[in-house]
Amino acid sequence: MGENGEKKKIIASNRKARYEYEILDTYEAGIALLGPEVKALRDGKASLTEAYADVRRGEVFLLNAHIGAYDQAGASNAPPMRERKLLLHRREIAKLESRVDEAGLTLIPLSVYFSGGRAKVELALARGKRRYDKRQAIRSRENQRDLARVMRNRNRGS
Repeated sequence: MGENGEKKKIIASNRKARYEYEILDTYEAGIALLGPEVKALRDGKASLTEAYADVRRGEVFLLNAHIGAYDQAGASNAPPMRERKLLLHRREIAKLESRVDEAGLTLIPLSVYFSGGRAKVELALARGKRRYDKRQAIRSRENQRDLARVMRNRNRGS
């Protein structure tokens, strides 16, 4: 559920992001889109696999996000990989800009969704995980799965 009780309709999510990065903080940003892009999002034609965000001259841009063409738009479709401006409050942008300048931090989109009829991006301030961190995450997930399996089998036996 969104802030005002409205439901979020998730269009695309970056599933690899939580595996590849350690999420430090999340932000909700609006996206400046053209009409056919909104229609394409409503059709679910979006991908965030290689997407990231960049702060330039006090503005935040979404890069490498793919929003497919809307079939009925014809020639008025925008290029699918174009830069899209993200809409945040000025103080949030200043905070993000100072934190991104820190070593190893980056802005990664986690998901694109509609909230209250408006397209939004869940943006994460993240630090890249090292290989051993990823192995540790896999190991703990497998341990949790094994523990759940043992508990399930124990409950069936009685």
